[in-house]
Amino acid sequence: MTDFATRRTMMVDTQIRPSDVTKFPIIEAMLAIPREYFVPADKEQAAYVSENVDLGAARVVLEPRTLAKMLDALDIQADELVLDLGCGYGYSSAVIARIAEAVVAVEENEDWIDDAQAALSRVGADNVALQAGELASGAAQHGPYDVIVLEGAAEHVPDAILDQLKEGGRIAALMVEGALGTVKIGYKIDGAMSWRYAFNAGAPVLPGFERHRAFTL
Repeated sequence: MTDFATRRTMMVDTQIRPSDVTKFPIIEAMLAIPREYFVPADKEQAAYVSENVDLGAARVVLEPRTLAKMLDALDIQADELVLDLGCGYGYSSAVIARIAEAVVAVEENEDWIDDAQAALSRVGADNVALQAGELASGAAQHGPYDVIVLEGAAEHVPDAILDQLKEGGRIAALMVEGALGTVKIGYKIDGAMSWRYAFNAGAPVLPGFERHRAFTL
């Protein structure tokens, strides 16, 4: 019988705290949410490794350090509404739900939706509204949002997503150019986006967040 609770504590002590993540709500959430509930059954043993967990279909569960540092940089408050794009099996949404007032989670891989809903129910994350849909379209009907989180990389962020951010809101995006990935926090100020570097990380590009390349012969 695998002792996942011990692994979870070790994850926080060896991956999260040493990465200068000190905000108590983030530490508490990552200690509380069983990450093994939110991966495919054959990936349970990899749930707490210090790297992205491959879900197939060029999608991942972000490594614990990356998610924790994103949340630390975003400084989500208890009265805020968060849009979680590309939630996969729902781990990120379950963590954020313990920090924010409510989470709207969007996933376009319909094979994962039922598993995500079951896992979220299992941990009592009843302040998460899970919906199927294109990630690049977001969920405008529930917005605007105080915070938007991308659970994967982006070569560019569509205007349709940025339009769903409140004035004064923040978005975390792992921007990639070639092999280099940097998490940037975008702030909407007077209707325009101001981006600041946060830290380096890596992940596959989310569907719909690729840069459109000009066709050449």
